[in-house]
Amino acid sequence: MSVGKGIVRRDGPGKVTGRTRYIDDLSEPGMWFGKTVRATIPHGRIRAIRLRDDFPAEAVIVDYRDIPGKNVIALIEEDQPCLAQDRVMHQAEPILLVAAATQEIANRAAAAVEIEYEPKPPVFSIEASLRGEEILFGQDNVFKSFRIEKGSLEAGFAAAQRVVEGTYRTGAQEQLYIEPNGMIAMPDGAGGITIKGSMQCPYYVHRAMVVLLGLPPEKVRVIATYPGGGFGGKEEYPSMIAGHAALLALKAGRPVKLVYPRDEDMLATTKRHPSITRHRSGVKEDGTITAMEIDLLMDGGAYATLSSVVLSRGAIHAAGVYKCENVRVTARVVATNHPPYGAFRGFGAPQACFAVERQIDRIADVLGLSPAEVRRRNMIRAGDTTLTGQRLTESVGTEAILDRAIEVSGYTAKRARFPREHRGNLRRGIGLSLFMHGTGFTGSGETKMAAEVGMRLTADGTVEVLSAATDMGQGTETIFAQIAAATLGIPPEAVRIVEPDTARVPNSGPTVASRTCMVVGSVVARCAETIRERLQSEIAEREGIPAASIEIREGMVLRPGKAPLPFAEAAAAHLARNGPLEVHHRYRPPAWLHWDEARYQGDAYPCYSFACDVIEVEVDLDTFEVRVCDAWLVDDIGTVI
Repeated sequence: MSVGKGIVRRDGPGKVTGRTRYIDDLSEPGMWFGKTVRATIPHGRIRAIRLRDDFPAEAVIVDYRDIPGKNVIALIEEDQPCLAQDRVMHQAEPILLVAAATQEIANRAAAAVEIEYEPKPPVFSIEASLRGEEILFGQDNVFKSFRIEKGSLEAGFAAAQRVVEGTYRTGAQEQLYIEPNGMIAMPDGAGGITIKGSMQCPYYVHRAMVVLLGLPPEKVRVIATYPGGGFGGKEEYPSMIAGHAALLALKAGRPVKLVYPRDEDMLATTKRHPSITRHRSGVKEDGTITAMEIDLLMDGGAYATLSSVVLSRGAIHAAGVYKCENVRVTARVVATNHPPYGAFRGFGAPQACFAVERQIDRIADVLGLSPAEVRRRNMIRAGDTTLTGQRLTESVGTEAILDRAIEVSGYTAKRARFPREHRGNLRRGIGLSLFMHGTGFTGSGETKMAAEVGMRLTADGTVEVLSAATDMGQGTETIFAQIAAATLGIPPEAVRIVEPDTARVPNSGPTVASRTCMVVGSVVARCAETIRERLQSEIAEREGIPAASIEIREGMVLRPGKAPLPFAEAAAAHLARNGPLEVHHRYRPPAWLHWDEARYQGDAYPCYSFACDVIEVEVDLDTFEVRVCDAWLVDDIGTVI
């Protein structure tokens, strides 16, 4: 059984020896190099574009008029252009593209472009966006809004003995993956194009290219190279850089590589959404929360990108890991003139959970209670319902993780001792927080996605897994090999993971939302079960024995009264008699999942993960420097794969 056992990671040896090749390590014959010319103001109109006399004559240049399809980056909303036409919405907006035989020439070409603007007043804050003095999107600058209600807020406040209010802010956050964004686009000479690069979601890029380039799906091929990290930052933005590389390649008639230097990557790509969350809580003197009124606001930047799904998850997680029968959450994400914000680990939940955790601390302070005990009194336990009315019946480890975190950190004693211990201008502190996170797409998302996985049996006994899931360092290849091997009864070494390539693998959905192991992994297991059952049935029929009497363990087929048969021999015999064996399955959510999209009520996720973190810090009261002295992280993670 390979699941639950530690094995050597598939990607480990290549990475530690330097053999793994990332996008900037790759080259193509006759390849040119690209560069993006970006806006230098946050908001305005383009009045004129001029090329200086020193613009290299051998360079190619692309603008919006060179786009053969629609000038959009197709995602949820189609509001973001691939290249600005006449309006600039943020100070990294792509306007022109250039390519040349060397990166140095391409850089010189980009520097020789002069753009004249008519500036407009920029909107840089959530508050300014809501005032609506400048309309950037729709009628009111609101990309998306949600309202979730549970019970009666009025009754909850009527039952309260105190009302505690607080406002909490989080800022933008850079993913800082170790490898910047990069793509190579290669025209095939027959009207099609192949794009390979660093990405989390090959089929996102594929769909975006079909729309942008006006090509039939079969004319677009997308290959995911090994991504050097992603953390959500390579979910939707790769469609932008892929589009730019593709446009340059089609114009130049040759392969073009476009890789961002670190400063450009940090300037232009998506970050975690800044947020403002206002809490108004009704509480009893013993710390019981009777009402929660929560207003969640997020800055979406200049275009919608993934803001609606980030806001959705934030709204669902706004009450955190706490049970309360009377809750109202109002959530909005608004347009500003910042570069668009996007996905980052947890996408929406960290902002919401940070705010509710600070509110719990405030409640404890107002009531003179221990923050740990206020959490314990209000935390969700098995049998309780979440904000959306989902009843949690298993894997609810809230109390166990809180107890363990307090124990291993010495939280109670340190919290009592630290206020008395002064070392000059230094003060020591300790705090704890709880966290919950829904796994997979929200609500009916996985039903709509219907992730598909394929599996192929080969004559040498190797099993090939066909999936679009990428391995950006989280261990996808190893996990899938373990799941397939455990299900089939063969060693993990006999499982090969096919490279994510839209010409070779089905659409198993994006590698996001902590869905890969749970959702895609379950489809890998179903495919393996089907192959195992077909092998057992064929052997049983041929040998006249019950299929249930045949086992496959440790790479051997075991039959009653007969010598063990190597799996590879059984595979070769099956293929010789029956021809190729390749199976495909789609993800089927549990039958008990019910979700009301209109009311945002029901089973938001198949399951939740829970964590408790305790952090010990030292603060310099003169310089406000914070040093993390120690950290204890306790997670309820279920079965380790």
